[in-house]
Amino acid sequence: MTTPTETPTTTVARDLPSSATPRQPRPASGSSRPGRSKQAASETRAGYSFLLPWMIGFLGLTIGPMLFSLYLAFTRYNIFTPPQWIGFDNFVRMFTEDQQFLQSVQVTLVYVLVGTPIKLAAALGVALLLNAVSKGSGFFRSAFYAPSLIGASVGVAIVWRAMFNSDGPVDAGLSAIGINIGGWVGNVALVLPMMILLAVWQFGAPMVIFLAGLKQIPRELYEAAQVDGAGKVRQFRSVTLPMLSSVIFFNLLLETINAFQVFASAYIISNGSGGPAGQTNFYTLYLYKRAFGDGQMGYASAMAWVLLVVVAIIAFIMFRTSKSWVHYAGDNR
Repeated sequence: MTTPTETPTTTVARDLPSSATPRQPRPASGSSRPGRSKQAASETRAGYSFLLPWMIGFLGLTIGPMLFSLYLAFTRYNIFTPPQWIGFDNFVRMFTEDQQFLQSVQVTLVYVLVGTPIKLAAALGVALLLNAVSKGSGFFRSAFYAPSLIGASVGVAIVWRAMFNSDGPVDAGLSAIGINIGGWVGNVALVLPMMILLAVWQFGAPMVIFLAGLKQIPRELYEAAQVDGAGKVRQFRSVTLPMLSSVIFFNLLLETINAFQVFASAYIISNGSGGPAGQTNFYTLYLYKRAFGDGQMGYASAMAWVLLVVVAIIAFIMFRTSKSWVHYAGDNR
């Protein structure tokens, strides 16, 4: 009796387990699912079509004017005549001949260096008080945040000017206790502190951010500090400030940039003159006067780019130095 012969390949394949059986190579994913690639391309086109209005606005209303302003910074241009290329003459004039420009820089720096720390200190202090109490905290949080909702608007500046004028309630209240100032608005020594006080009064936005940061600090850290005998002041220095350092850095960066851009309140309180004696002649107000008062658009564009570069340098320095004092969760340094 004859039996069918088996080839070696058939015998090996039969004896191998099913998992070891040679598999046929799979076709490429692109060839197996052509519909998927078409769907992805369609979704990409749809995404770009939704982004297109923003991209047009960004290029046409932001990048385009910025590049044109950069060109004007090197020209003499007053709207009514074509721009005339003068190179770096605007920048040389700015730092060597224009005394009002140097005064505006000085006034703005005083406003930033004095007003920003006081504003952040007030915001942190109120945030600590609201974090310590529970009854009525929602009402007080809303009340303290309310001034920041209206921002540096024209209405607030008008009210502030009326309050601190020679016939305003602030001067009347001080006169009642024997302090006769004669108004803050026209006082050379007090008009800039009045502007700083207006900025400090609007501490609601950084306060809310500080309060959110305080809520994230674990209570176990304070309990451990108490066990070690640390008092309230030591807990604030050793626990609160280090754990809140990232929030402090965030608020410091934003408030510094905002302080360099103060304009509306200075314009309203000084009636656009920057007085008295140039004490409210902030950088942006002087830039506005040069551009729309004197028609020197080229010179104003140069001022704008100087401000942009200075703010960018300050932000860069803050980011570089933050590595030595800003601590984040999970940072092992």
